[in-house]
Amino acid sequence: MTTRLTISHVGHRGDGVADGRFVPFTLPGEVVEVEGVEERVAPSRIVTASPDRVVPPCPHFGTCGGCALQHWARAPYLSWKRDLVVATLAQHGLHPEIAPPIDARGAGRRRVTFHARRGSGTRLDVGFAAARSHAIVAIEACPLLASSLDKALPAARLVARALEGVGKPIDLQVTATLQGLDMDMRGPGKLGEKDRLRLIEAANAVPLARLTNHGDLVMQREPPSIMIDGHRVPLPPAAFLQATEAGEEELVQLVLAGVGKAKSVADLFCGVGPFALRLARQAKVRAVDADAGAITALAQAVRMASGLKPIQAETRDLFRRPLMASDLKGLDAVVFDPPRAGAETQAAILAKADIGRIVAVSCNVASFARDACLLAAGGWKLGTVTPVDQFTWSAHVELVATFQR
Repeated sequence: MTTRLTISHVGHRGDGVADGRFVPFTLPGEVVEVEGVEERVAPSRIVTASPDRVVPPCPHFGTCGGCALQHWARAPYLSWKRDLVVATLAQHGLHPEIAPPIDARGAGRRRVTFHARRGSGTRLDVGFAAARSHAIVAIEACPLLASSLDKALPAARLVARALEGVGKPIDLQVTATLQGLDMDMRGPGKLGEKDRLRLIEAANAVPLARLTNHGDLVMQREPPSIMIDGHRVPLPPAAFLQATEAGEEELVQLVLAGVGKAKSVADLFCGVGPFALRLARQAKVRAVDADAGAITALAQAVRMASGLKPIQAETRDLFRRPLMASDLKGLDAVVFDPPRAGAETQAAILAKADIGRIVAVSCNVASFARDACLLAAGGWKLGTVTPVDQFTWSAHVELVATFQR
């Protein structure tokens, strides 16, 4: 059955919405025809195209699940990202000033995860997952990646082929570092000696600085590191980094503006220190994270650095052992940048803490809204919220927000 629909808006996952149905790869105002009665169905024909429709730059768009919105012009796409933040906060009774979204794609992504799976017959597919599917789209290139990852896909193919005999699905996380590509494998399990030898041979054929398996070292030419504000930071295997260097810099500038002239700051969920190392230009910093490898890396960077205020790097699970009011006493500001789950327990304590200001960084608007409501209940006023878009063409949006009493 053919049905003609008019798309009213783009939903929070990037699909066009019409009469309660979700139509991927469509835009507001478009008239489309669809076949079938499913709740989510691809258009069989676009009858009237939006003037904001553009030609997608990637030949894999529509099959690869990594991007949802390559067909949308930049300005309305960024406005939609801002609208996602506005709508989610409003659902929680929050109506702060929302700044224009910041385009933080920059030179492209500096880290990527490829999937390697057995395809039909004897084919080994290496690429990204298809939309809402476990099938793998074997890509040839990705326009989202920085030039520093140009060799990442060939390297992933070679490493995956070296493990074909293992017979397991494998994920390969690749990060661009000063020394070359850093790759961590997930999925193959414990490796035998023959597997390790094949992997070392494959790694030597491509520009891998290091190859690890679930964090365990397989091969290393040189310890990988990155630069943060002029400081060399060793990189633990599979370490978390902001997706783009431009994204990190935009988030940092918003955080620095948020803490103002604070002289003592806690950096919670600090990772390898992108905020802490920059905050320490002006303030004494207590940097806390559950990742022992990240804290070790930060501490090593601090030992090699000069011209910084003291940084106390501490391994601590803030979900199980949040900083208490006594730990926060005397601080001028707190920065917290939790994972997608947010920081509910820590936020509840921050709500009652005697500190000057709070800066929140979030990769999940919904969990941020929950935490913001906890702070608001404790008398904190939510200031400007700034969306940051470093996951181009996806429905993912990050933000930085300030709180004051």
